[in-house]
Amino acid sequence: MADPLMIFDILLALSIVALATASLSVRDQFTMIVLFIIFGLLSALAWVRLSAPDVALAEAAIGTGVTGALLLKTLHHLRFVSGSRNRQPMTGVAPLPPVPLGVTLANAAFCGLITLGLAAGFLGAPAAGPGFDMLVAEAMPTSGVAHPVTGVLLNFRAYDTLMEVVVLLAAVVAVWQIERGLSEAPAPVMGVVWQGFARLALPAIVVVGTYLLWGGAEAPGGAFQGGAVLAAMGLLLLLTRAYVPQPGHRGIARWAFVLGTGVFALVALLVAGGGRVAFEYPLEHAKTLILLIEGMVTISIAVTLAALFHGREPVALTTGGRHDT
Repeated sequence: MADPLMIFDILLALSIVALATASLSVRDQFTMIVLFIIFGLLSALAWVRLSAPDVALAEAAIGTGVTGALLLKTLHHLRFVSGSRNRQPMTGVAPLPPVPLGVTLANAAFCGLITLGLAAGFLGAPAAGPGFDMLVAEAMPTSGVAHPVTGVLLNFRAYDTLMEVVVLLAAVVAVWQIERGLSEAPAPVMGVVWQGFARLALPAIVVVGTYLLWGGAEAPGGAFQGGAVLAAMGLLLLLTRAYVPQPGHRGIARWAFVLGTGVFALVALLVAGGGRVAFEYPLEHAKTLILLIEGMVTISIAVTLAALFHGREPVALTTGGRHDT
């Protein structure tokens, strides 16, 4: 008798491939975004089946939830710029000229080479190699936390995590610079039902985000997952207009953007100044320092992702409808 879970895994894998193909080939932008969101949810489920709950949480929260919201916001802006926002059916921006055949073939060739390289690397990898499991397990008593993923991200490979936070900081700086000269599309008007949902969901989001942060030391979770969930609270506040960014809030936002990166780097410098290698935390203070870093990084991630969704830097309006930066 066939294993039901094996059948489920095969169907899940085929569904993911089909959704990826459909999201790349469909012509309607809104349909593409919906397919992308479904693709991300199924990918998160696939990571669960691969016994990688941390990656599944990150995929569901950031790769699907926040990224899907950013794509929808971008589509709303494009429709506003093209003047098609109030037309039915809403088909997005004006059709682009066809891509030259040579460009299409070149892209296909590059994609094929990348696919072959990945396949060669996968087939050439040892089927049951020892990996780094034993090394991580041996070092866990000195990591300051009980969860191996958190130990790797915040201790053994902390430089990688620091660079990920820096990338987010660079992204919001770029968005604030680029969107200064763009027309601002008005936010959609939300109904009473949506506002009622926000009032019920906001407290739950805060609890779940805080739990993911605190529980990350001993279970799946951590700063990126908790920060992404808390960013959803910011998106709800922005969508329902319960919070409207003001020019006077720019200073607070900027400090929040750099808080995680600054504390992360400061801890590394202080540890290195004490005669140790950067991020080689003293055992008696390791958990405290990791929780401090994760807490500050969570705040930065939440504020940064919400700011990316909002887009432009909050500025004052002057006469003539122009923005005074």
